[in-house]
Amino acid sequence: MASRADHPKGSKLFRAVQLCGPVNRALATLSAGNRTLLRASDEQELVHDMCRVIVETGGYRIAAVAYADHDAAKHLRWIANVGGMEDDFGAAHFTWDDTEFGQTATGTAIRSGQPVIGRHILTDPAYAGPAYASLRQNALRNGYASATAFPLRVNGEVLGALAMSAAEPDAFDAAEVKLLGELADDLAYGIANLRTGVQHRAAQATIARLAYFDTLTGLPNRTLLLEKLAAAMAASSAPGTLALLHLEVSRFSEINKVLGYSAGDELLRKLAARLQGAAQEALLARVGEAEFALLLPAAGAVAAVQVARHLVDLLDEPVEVAGLMIDTRVGVGIALFPDHASDADTLVRRANAAVHQSGPAHSGYVMYTGGHEQGNTRRLALMGDLHRAIEHGQLQLYCQPKVDLATQRVCGAEALVRWQHPLKGMISPGEFIPLAEQAGTITPLTNWVLEAAFRQVHCWSRAGHTRPLAINLSALDLYDPGLVDRVRGLFATTGIARGLIQFELTESALMVDPTDALATLTRLKQLGVELFVDDFGTGHSSLSYLQKLPVDAVKIDQSFVMPMESNEDSQVIVRSTIELGHNLGLKVVAEGVESEAIWHRLAALGCDVAQGYFIGRPLPTALFDRWEAGWTPAARRPEAPAPVTSSCP
Repeated sequence: MASRADHPKGSKLFRAVQLCGPVNRALATLSAGNRTLLRASDEQELVHDMCRVIVETGGYRIAAVAYADHDAAKHLRWIANVGGMEDDFGAAHFTWDDTEFGQTATGTAIRSGQPVIGRHILTDPAYAGPAYASLRQNALRNGYASATAFPLRVNGEVLGALAMSAAEPDAFDAAEVKLLGELADDLAYGIANLRTGVQHRAAQATIARLAYFDTLTGLPNRTLLLEKLAAAMAASSAPGTLALLHLEVSRFSEINKVLGYSAGDELLRKLAARLQGAAQEALLARVGEAEFALLLPAAGAVAAVQVARHLVDLLDEPVEVAGLMIDTRVGVGIALFPDHASDADTLVRRANAAVHQSGPAHSGYVMYTGGHEQGNTRRLALMGDLHRAIEHGQLQLYCQPKVDLATQRVCGAEALVRWQHPLKGMISPGEFIPLAEQAGTITPLTNWVLEAAFRQVHCWSRAGHTRPLAINLSALDLYDPGLVDRVRGLFATTGIARGLIQFELTESALMVDPTDALATLTRLKQLGVELFVDDFGTGHSSLSYLQKLPVDAVKIDQSFVMPMESNEDSQVIVRSTIELGHNLGLKVVAEGVESEAIWHRLAALGCDVAQGYFIGRPLPTALFDRWEAGWTPAARRPEAPAPVTSSCP
């Protein structure tokens, strides 16, 4: 199993990104819509659930899907609508023909094949005639003022349109429309998949989601936080690599009493949106009436304090509620695993206890004081040692095997880096890779891995072994202007075949700056390498964005693969991801294969490649030949072989 901490894939730190309300609304809708696509099992369910997500998660007043009938009158056939107007949708003689009854946003979008953006229902001339009197009355009665529609293209034809209405007359600005356009493209793609037989089971997942998410904010709730926290603890490979932040809004009960509970709800939604805008890939949950928690699975004390400072500053900005500017004060408590607790429930309680020690005299955040803090000194010392380690040969190249599930043959490996400290012994990558990013040494570290990996592939090729080797790149590596030239130079000096080098990039790293990431990936792809999207399913990329990437494969995150034997939801996600990847023409790699049962299950689902402890643990490259000679899929990993003499550096 390739742990997330085994390679420089990018830390879980925040970007100080503040998004406006409409964009947050559309982004939340897009994210929830993507989950709906993966879980849908039939077309009617998909379009209805997508409309429900737009209304309930996105906060739009009405969402509906209409298909275009190709009869003489060119009727609109309403497949789903959520948010009201059931009688009007059933009785009105809507059409997509260029007639008096065909001037709606929906009819126009289908007829023209272009989005119709932000029509003001009460003032737009298209709705001024008597044919639309009932629609105008309904808009006043149900509190919506603007309408937008996006054509749904399936197999090159306009099947229908996705329509939605918002309360604001000037809703649907350019940024919001761009995200909603991606949502419409994703919906059309999902419909096309379902029509070609791709099955996505959503009923159980939908029911389960209600138990795991807060209905007011749309955030994960305490139950889901505890499950994710326990899983992160189990997967943590080194002390001090997991932090939990507990945030509590002060004077919230006073706000409820003075302004009312609806104002309190509005405040929480706006604070949640602000936090989500900054959280990026970190898990944000609502754990109490006015309490939030943030799980940082790849952060120690230094990173946790940096995040806490940012959150205090972010939430110190006033929030407009019920026409008033509310000055919110937030206290942040920090607890670390395993320094302060060894189980999820205790860590949550201790982070909660710490928040009550914060206040004006403590800058709004405080570290839990009941645990051990000697880890801070160790991490600061390691920052200074890491640069010398890169220069003085203390790093070692390891690799973890990958096996083709169909042929059961070894088909490559993932390159991993280890640090043998002269005094402290073997240092976990989960400890030193985040330090490299914080200390500004991630580029020298990546350069070392690149050179070592190219040398190893050259050595294998010289010995007659055709073994592709995958190299992990972090988010910071993607924005290094010299990366592509260094890779081109290594190909020139080693002379190895281009297909023997692969690069893996996490989904979250790609989403830090999608435009720049796409440019770098395109340049790398032009060199003839293979590109993998790692930890797939844990980020926030849309299917439309994934289709644009010049990638060859996706790796299903181990958090979905490992619990497949006991968790039906994980099985659904893995099966859907395999089908999705294949429909996009991509190979699918499963990481976290730790048992023979999971191996056979993945093979039955048509997964292409497996990686994990059942196949082989990370091992020094000098031992790879001996490991491969003893590999049999029916046997568990043998004990590590004794060192052997190798002609490779």
